Amino acid sequence: MMSKISTDKEEYLNKVNEIDFGSEAPKEIEGTDFFTVAKERRSVRHYDSSYQMDDAEINELLEIAIQAPSSSNLQPWRFLVIKNQETKEKLLPIANNQQQVVDASVVIAVLGDLEAYKNADRIYNELVEKGMMTQEIKDFYVGSIIKNYGSFPTEVATKVAMIDGGLVSMQLMLAAKAKGLDTVPMGGFDQEKFVEAFNVPENFKPVMLISVGKGVKAGFEKVRLSLDEVVTWDKF
Repeated sequence: MMSKISTDKEEYLNKVNEIDFGSEAPKEIEGTDFFTVAKERRSVRHYDSSYQMDDAEINELLEIAIQAPSSSNLQPWRFLVIKNQETKEKLLPIANNQQQVVDASVVIAVLGDLEAYKNADRIYNELVEKGMMTQEIKDFYVGSIIKNYGSFPTEVATKVAMIDGGLVSMQLMLAAKAKGLDTVPMGGFDQEKFVEAFNVPENFKPVMLISVGKGVKAGFEKVRLSLDEVVTWDKF
């Protein structure tokens, strides 16, 4: 039964490859203002496999990504950068054979650290050193964080990590678009096999995989529900 489910999921995820995207390449944006970047970002699944990003480019995107907000500023995001072609080939079957895994320049696995609260003292101590917080307030904050976050059930800690992981992931994809690159977020992968294959620490929970590279075919035209269908003012 499990094999049948896996096969169905792979077929579902790869059915998109049967769609005729035509020959249109992803749009080259003329400006990098936020509204243009947000509007023009698409989920791109067809990449130039010969295009390679260097480590400096990848780090630049990640530096912007980690400017995202997080619960109590604990920054639980962790990243596994999968750049080596053989390693991407290793990931391919785990990610249901989605071709962008091997064609994109890099796949970034976004993970959430359930024990990020253990960094609270170091994080808040920097605020004390910068004169933005007194030692007394810092000690109170850190004590409260360790007490509360440290007692979260796994499902609650995971939820917090997933929310923060989603925030940093979106920031990463927007940063990539601003640099003329394309991305696609992927939740369709076997998390248990991923954790095992890549020796992921027990306290790190997979959030998503993000392919990053130079797209050769544009993603779907954006189809969105109207604001009237998704927005309610003041009360339901």
